[in-house]
Amino acid sequence: MKNNRTHPRSVPRLLWGCVLGVIVFGCLGCDTPVASPPPSTASHPALDSACRDCSYDVLAVFPHDPSAFTQGLLYEEGRLYESTGLVGESSLRRVNLETGTVENHIDVAPPYFAEVLARVGDRLIQLTWQNNVAFIYDFNTFALLGSVEYTGEGWGLTYDGTHLIRSDGSATLYFHDPTTFTVEKTITVRDADGTAVYRLNELEYVRGEILANVWQTDRIAIIQPDTGRVRGWIDLRGLLPVTDRTFNTDVLNGIAYDPEGDRLFVTGKRWKKLFQIRVRPARR
Repeated sequence: MKNNRTHPRSVPRLLWGCVLGVIVFGCLGCDTPVASPPPSTASHPALDSACRDCSYDVLAVFPHDPSAFTQGLLYEEGRLYESTGLVGESSLRRVNLETGTVENHIDVAPPYFAEVLARVGDRLIQLTWQNNVAFIYDFNTFALLGSVEYTGEGWGLTYDGTHLIRSDGSATLYFHDPTTFTVEKTITVRDADGTAVYRLNELEYVRGEILANVWQTDRIAIIQPDTGRVRGWIDLRGLLPVTDRTFNTDVLNGIAYDPEGDRLFVTGKRWKKLFQIRVRPARR
């Protein structure tokens, strides 16, 4: 989500959003990599299920468009799907993981500030930050099928197979019905000591848990979706080398998971690299 934002807080809504939203949601159900990813094994999963204080190992490094203001990231059917933000720079992209090449691309016109991305069946759902509208696209063609309106901001979105789970920058996660986009329940995310965790941003559902970037930090929270409890933290400090940073490099943001290969990918806004990592207990 959000950095150096100058976008006005009051913007017009898409007039045809409600009508098409009902129709569409009714059918919802550069360079070569630095290293090739080694096969995952049962003893070395991408996400350690036990660690409370977690660190990481880099398994592979891939090129990433340094102009992409990454808001949402998915790995689906061998490709990355990326939503980029900022008014006038927002887009939806299909990207070749190995080369970083953008294979399909559509722009999201002003005044919309595109945000995060989730897949439900043969549809891609892209939220906007403060425009209160989600765009719905055909997964294969990127054809715009319609939109649906919702209340509140859009910071993060993921799909757990039952609900679309949305963050809005607060400590609350909203569980939406994927057909109607109605909020069916909410949870408050709290650390082990009971402290509410705010600025929840990009989300990814990984093996029964929710990973959440915490905006303007290098940490990812591992959240239990039934209770909202943070059962662990991933510390990604130092992931992007200083030598790869420029005046334009922004914060960590973007999590994607490949369930078949058990691969976890992370990147950031205007980062020139995307990383495959393995999450493990921090060494003491």
